[in-house]
Amino acid sequence: MRAGLAQSGNGNPYDENRTGNIKDCFDHEISLLQAGKKFLDCTFFPYLDENDIEVICHLGDIVDRRKYINIHTANRMRHDFLEPIRWSNRTLHIIPGNHDCYFKNSNQVNILREVVDGMEGVKIYMRPTEVMLGKTNVLFVPWMCEENEEECLNAISATKAQVLFGHLELQGFEMRRGSFCDHGHHVDLLSRFDLVCSGHFHHKSTYRNINYLGNPFEMTWSDYDDPKGFHVFDTDTRALEFVSNPDKLFRKIHYDDAGKKPSEVMDVNFSDYKDSYVKVIVHAKTNPYLYDSFVQKLENAGPIDVKSVEDHLNLDLEADSDIIDQSKSTVDVLTETVRQAGISEEYQKPLENLLRELYNEASILNA
Repeated sequence: MRAGLAQSGNGNPYDENRTGNIKDCFDHEISLLQAGKKFLDCTFFPYLDENDIEVICHLGDIVDRRKYINIHTANRMRHDFLEPIRWSNRTLHIIPGNHDCYFKNSNQVNILREVVDGMEGVKIYMRPTEVMLGKTNVLFVPWMCEENEEECLNAISATKAQVLFGHLELQGFEMRRGSFCDHGHHVDLLSRFDLVCSGHFHHKSTYRNINYLGNPFEMTWSDYDDPKGFHVFDTDTRALEFVSNPDKLFRKIHYDDAGKKPSEVMDVNFSDYKDSYVKVIVHAKTNPYLYDSFVQKLENAGPIDVKSVEDHLNLDLEADSDIIDQSKSTVDVLTETVRQAGISEEYQKPLENLLRELYNEASILNA
């Protein structure tokens, strides 16, 4: 038997892309819901159908904003994800993630209990639970908080299961690409397992026996060029296979008209940029009319948004990763600022943690 593994569904996207403009926030919400539906309709469910996969395991954070979910998002979650599972007679095993829970110190009030519970074919594990998937005994571990941490740790210590599916916060892993977690549990806690799969962090990564699955689709510019998709777990061999999501929500296009004919500059498949966020990296713009024509044709293709970054900000940088293009999250920018300020290592980490906590608290208060 093979099971489809995923984390992070059609979450409410009012997160790091807030602009202060209600229309921009709403437009971004719609674009994320469309990206989620396209992934489900064109990649996820077709793959399950073609490979006769009847079991889906969702490892938490089915929504994004823990303090609320709007009616439109709840409707799309049901219509795009949950009902197709029921119609196809598949089974969904799901655990709460931290974004699914209203309180920080308790999982008791959560979106799964209030919206998902009772749906046919859905099994919710609020407590650490052993489940037989085919020939494999799997320990499901929900988000660990103050209320349930002792119970979860005891279950991890006592279980005979050799595979763990959870929503874990582990030290040393990348939360987003380039942003590492310096708190949470140590990886040695899970050394007894043959395989660990976890939701929570948006970046897909593997270390020893631990696999963070990452998001199935892009949500912010920090996801640019970062592999997205889902995994397939073989319950007989315990093999884990990654299935890539080919669709990109965030794209960059390089513009350089120096010494080139107009036909060479315009030799771009602009339709590839439809329904995506686009950044035009301008290396050389010697013909303003040609550049305007280029941007106009790009905009006519139907992108969600187009922004330009002029000449690597005149820093004469070659690598695309060197471009200062607003692609980093607020937390990443704060962290880099501290690290570049020449502060001694003794005070650097505490200051980074303080800024991260302040930012998170401000986000919650502004929710």
